[in-house]
Amino acid sequence: METQVLKQTIRQYITSNELSPLFILGDTLHALREIPSETIDCCMTSPPYWGQRQYDQAGIGLEASYSEYIDKLIAVTDQIQRVLKPSGSFWLNIGDTYYNKVLLGIPWRIALILIDQKRWVLRNNVIWNKIKGGPDNTKDRLRNVHEHLFHFVKQSHGYYYDADAIRSKPRQAKVVNGTIVSATGVKGVRYKRQIELSTSLTEQEKVAAFHALDLMLGRVAEGKIADFRMIIRGQQRTTHSNSEKVSGRAKELLDKGFYFLTYHPHGSKPSDVWDILPEDTQKRQEHFAAYPEDLCKIPILATCPPEGIVLDPFCGTGTTMLVARNFDRKSIGIDICSRYIAYAEQRCRRLL
Repeated sequence: METQVLKQTIRQYITSNELSPLFILGDTLHALREIPSETIDCCMTSPPYWGQRQYDQAGIGLEASYSEYIDKLIAVTDQIQRVLKPSGSFWLNIGDTYYNKVLLGIPWRIALILIDQKRWVLRNNVIWNKIKGGPDNTKDRLRNVHEHLFHFVKQSHGYYYDADAIRSKPRQAKVVNGTIVSATGVKGVRYKRQIELSTSLTEQEKVAAFHALDLMLGRVAEGKIADFRMIIRGQQRTTHSNSEKVSGRAKELLDKGFYFLTYHPHGSKPSDVWDILPEDTQKRQEHFAAYPEDLCKIPILATCPPEGIVLDPFCGTGTTMLVARNFDRKSIGIDICSRYIAYAEQRCRRLL
């Protein structure tokens, strides 16, 4: 596509109400340069890994050295940084490579350049546990069954993040024989007994602890929290550090004699270890990457607003675009391989 036509097509798509993905066939760096600055809400991508897979006869991943590969990827991330809104997020899934029996550490080499030299802010390093890996016949090391998914933002505060969109559904509190019981069975009886028998709390602290516990049980009954834990001086250890200089919780325990850990009424957030099976490619000959739909769901729900636009500059067969469309987000996918683009369009067309 000619540069002027490409630029016009992208601008029209960005300002339209069209939810079907826009697919661009061509060189990633060239295409990215035609996207206007600060127009993308979320970039989710998994670039070809260096020296690992023969995706096609061109594009990133076929460099003579890993340092050249990293340089090319950094040039791409410079453009991603430009097109992302200040509130935007960049999710990078990248695998590592062995060369002459040495694990190169490519994901962290890239991440540290982005942090130290390119002013990206790293918010999470997610471990994608692939649960089952491919056959591994090596006899002198462990099997590799994980990859990194880095979450970068352009600024440490003010970026879009909807934690409620990705929470798991909590178990509900209930009333048993007139007593409020939290989702995990907390009734307050054990805590009241610990407060009553405590030799570490003063009488004044005990009165305050009883009162605070009753208020907490009331919040459970009202559905304002799903559950809680009470940490009492002399009964439970602090949850992070016993040093009052290091931990605010430890200082609270020292000053008041107790504190609470509360659980959000909408459920808990996902952890930074995701157990996700790789994509099953046994019945699909068009593409050999194991990039699954489930890997895209949390990033898109959490960091792309409902009216936002998702970008994948290495879209392959369109998995990122498929998930974005399922969640009613606009998306732009770029790939150098015409076969992949054709298949991606076919996959997303099935949703219409």
